[in-house]
Amino acid sequence: MDKRERADVFRIRLTEAMVRRAVSKSALARMASVDRSTIGQLLKDDLPRLPNAQLAADVADALGVSTDWLLGLTNRPETPGDIVAAAMSLSPAERISADEQLLEWHHEAAGYKVRHVPASLPDILKTERMLNWEYAAFEGKRLPEAFAAMQKQLAWLASGVSDYEIAIPVHEMEACATGTAYYSGVDKSVRAEQLNFIADQCDEMFPRLRIFLFDAHRVFSSPVTVFGPNLAVVYVGQCYLAFREVERVRSLTNHFDWLVREATVDARHVSSYIRSLID
Repeated sequence: MDKRERADVFRIRLTEAMVRRAVSKSALARMASVDRSTIGQLLKDDLPRLPNAQLAADVADALGVSTDWLLGLTNRPETPGDIVAAAMSLSPAERISADEQLLEWHHEAAGYKVRHVPASLPDILKTERMLNWEYAAFEGKRLPEAFAAMQKQLAWLASGVSDYEIAIPVHEMEACATGTAYYSGVDKSVRAEQLNFIADQCDEMFPRLRIFLFDAHRVFSSPVTVFGPNLAVVYVGQCYLAFREVERVRSLTNHFDWLVREATVDARHVSSYIRSLID
């Protein structure tokens, strides 16, 4: 980009930022500690002028945009700090599926495929009796709220707004079937009902709902959800680590696709496999 072209870009973007912020020439001059005529010269289209580094930085700071954007070096008007903050953020995570943040992200992903690796069995497919067992130790008895949220999410999935892919370690299903590990102490009828419910949903909603089972001895994943192409969230316990930068989201999407490719039980056969565990 030659000097005149860059000066034109600077003038156009400076004007755009001033309009967006409703800042006049006089106001910008005061904020940047320069004469009004100096700002006027920057905005003249018949005599394009580039500011010195100090002035460029001052007007960018006053308007809340980056100097690089004003100079045509990037198409992102945000400051570098704002870009980083938008690309990755921490959000408090509740234990229950009624978490408002989770519900908001699901609605944000309407029309896109959602890819999900749960921490245990997927909340969206849990029965009321299984939730009752899980939340028995929680104060405040959040079961009605959690179950209502689960039903709402299931109805959302059944509506066909988005496709839903879930990758689960095989040992999670096996532990539920045998009442070991996390499911130690859960009544056999509760576990059988839970697995039958997942198998039924797989049959009824395939291919809108696809579950893949992978061998954790060969591949591994932390709990993660990819909400379409613009958001990926890693669950770390007390908080969610949310990524909105395109390359990071694509990396986690590729990670999920790797789990699918390495799956030992394909989505077409998951329901029959689950029923064989019950038997």
